[in-house]
Amino acid sequence: MATQPLTRNQILVLDALTGAEGPLSAYTILDKLRDHGFRAPLQVYRALDKLRELGLVHRLESLNAFVACTQPHDHHTDHGVTAFAICEDCGQVDEMHDAGIEERLSVLAGVRHFKTEKTTIEIRGHCQNCSAAE
Repeated sequence: MATQPLTRNQILVLDALTGAEGPLSAYTILDKLRDHGFRAPLQVYRALDKLRELGLVHRLESLNAFVACTQPHDHHTDHGVTAFAICEDCGQVDEMHDAGIEERLSVLAGVRHFKTEKTTIEIRGHCQNCSAAE
């Protein structure tokens, strides 16, 4: 299957997320891209939707914010279970994947005859740097 090239807006949104030091809300992305012709939140949301579909961006539900995927395989690979460690102090987000956790959750869902479509785990706490500063 041939992959579609990213649109200008998708590239700009992805670049904004890739260059960010932490997660960004759609409105923060909009503010960062106003000089590039972005005028409405819908422009950002459309780009984010497509980037998420391609596996290039993740949404952090608890923060209502987005991060660039740090482990993109190819544009159509599903990561399965994705976990994020989110630092409560500095906002750093680390993306993690673990086949063992994925397998265990798959078994648990299967026992309950539950068909999963997406699994995201968000772990809130304190990163190594912030923990050392205490």
